[in-house]
Amino acid sequence: MTELQSRLPDPMRYFPGMGAIAAGMSKAVHNGTIPDSTVYLMHLRAGQLAGSTYHTVRQTGHLREAGEPEERITAVASWRDAPYFTEAERVALELVEAVLAPDPGVSDELFARAAAHYDAHALWTLTVAIGQICFFVPVALIARPIPGRPVGQNYSPVSPR
Repeated sequence: MTELQSRLPDPMRYFPGMGAIAAGMSKAVHNGTIPDSTVYLMHLRAGQLAGSTYHTVRQTGHLREAGEPEERITAVASWRDAPYFTEAERVALELVEAVLAPDPGVSDELFARAAAHYDAHALWTLTVAIGQICFFVPVALIARPIPGRPVGQNYSPVSPR
């Protein structure tokens, strides 16, 4: 097996302010209004939908570190008929799918169901959590950082051309 390599080097060498952006997004998302595990479930589903091994490995790791059982982690791919999720988690996963669908849109009915589980602050947190993963999906798909390596060590020291 050949050693995995990223397609691009670490973006921090070109965009040193990106670390502050990432930290700010993380602080905004992990503000206590929704459980961190809900954020990780949402990000895992987004990684699955985008076909990103980097994100699915990363979010699965976060969920394991948070003590989530393997059944819940595995069932994210088939969450609609899986018995492992609360109604609030289900609506959060549905929001991710609505935003990342080929024809994206959040219906008034889906928003009303979300509002039944989350207050305005939590709804904004869900929105920012989806925005956070959407910010990093192109990075994963284009640069293809190395799955399973810690941030800062997940890029090869290579550069095209």
